[in-house]
Amino acid sequence: MSISLKVAVIGAGVSGLIAARELQRESHHVEIFEQSHRLGGTWAYDPQTESDLLGLDPNRDIVYGSCYKSLQTNLPRELMSFTDFKFGEKVYGDPRMFPGHEEVLKYVEDFASHFELVELIRFNTLVTRVKIIDSESTEFVVESCTSGVSSEEVFDAVVVCSGHNSEPNLPTDIPGIETWSKKQLHSHNYRVPDPFKDQIVLVIGSGPSGLDMSKEIATVAKQVHMSSRSNYFNPSELEKLNNLWMHAKIQCINNDGTVTFEDGFTVEADVILYCTGYKYHVPFLEANGIVSSHGKRVGPLYKHVFPPQLAPRLSFVGIPERSIIIPLVEGQSKWIANLLSRKVSLLSEDEMLSEVKEHYREMKEKGISERRTHSLDFKIDYLEWIYAQSGMVVEKRTKDIYDDFINLILSGSYDYKHELTQKYRT
Repeated sequence: MSISLKVAVIGAGVSGLIAARELQRESHHVEIFEQSHRLGGTWAYDPQTESDLLGLDPNRDIVYGSCYKSLQTNLPRELMSFTDFKFGEKVYGDPRMFPGHEEVLKYVEDFASHFELVELIRFNTLVTRVKIIDSESTEFVVESCTSGVSSEEVFDAVVVCSGHNSEPNLPTDIPGIETWSKKQLHSHNYRVPDPFKDQIVLVIGSGPSGLDMSKEIATVAKQVHMSSRSNYFNPSELEKLNNLWMHAKIQCINNDGTVTFEDGFTVEADVILYCTGYKYHVPFLEANGIVSSHGKRVGPLYKHVFPPQLAPRLSFVGIPERSIIIPLVEGQSKWIANLLSRKVSLLSEDEMLSEVKEHYREMKEKGISERRTHSLDFKIDYLEWIYAQSGMVVEKRTKDIYDDFINLILSGSYDYKHELTQKYRT
């Protein structure tokens, strides 16, 4: 028998919006809490940067967005679609298969308008605390602050959709980094390349953002040196950029301010840019130790969504990395909504917790770092499993494009965007 609950959704980015829509479809009463003045989350560009460019000072002026001015999608628009609101069928001014952030934001805004979600959003409202009354309770106290005025409400369920691209993750294993006296910043505070003009820049990290920023900075900098633990792109492809080099890990920061890499190369850099990703950060959650976040792990979470002891009343949407995020969060949201309506059921608390512990045990046995707890490694199995919980099926075209995308990435293709565009736009 279906029931209607009062549900708090934290965040009005892609995850929060699709969660709200699926909850509404199940006749739940939804309130969306959004700390900024606009929806869109990651895709809402803000030219402002933080007062502490490394994001270490807890009293800094916090900017939640990490979008840089030239940001394009890393996934083709066909893989960024909701099942019944196709991005591939819409153009808002940027027809490219890998459009810029402005195009994605317009699509997300269009989605919110089409499904009448905007009126559910409390803008400029920061959630300061989500308190679990006790482990046996089925209610949550949500405290929030709007324009300096605090309030609290009781909800039957809470869906955390606050994202994980705002709390910088900085490496702690660079010998001598404490002696570095020149400029440092995290990619969270990168917007445009202009401040790097005529400088020698060291970029740590070679993921999509690291590569994009390095290439862009190379158009104005004297030199750009990329350092990485691993590399998904063929370094030889970078040779066409005569002032951009790829190196191995940093061996040490020397007393004279130079940087030596494990490949033996030494450079005297002017600035270090960390493209080293983000931590999961849910400072508002008071869960009595039932669930917590530490670095790159939130846990314990069954299927990256539910703390077993509080399922399905507390859930997280959008935690997994290295996957096709919009279809994934739609599948998670539909599953959550159906569970709250009691249309489907979960395993027992003990069974869910046992599965999470087994996942942790296998990671440890295989020597897999804790920071990869929520990495799906580009595999589609999880998405198919999540969809199946609500009777959904991953479309064949989505599978085909995703397979081609992954094959190009893993082969080290530098021009994977061009190759995919040629194949699917001809």
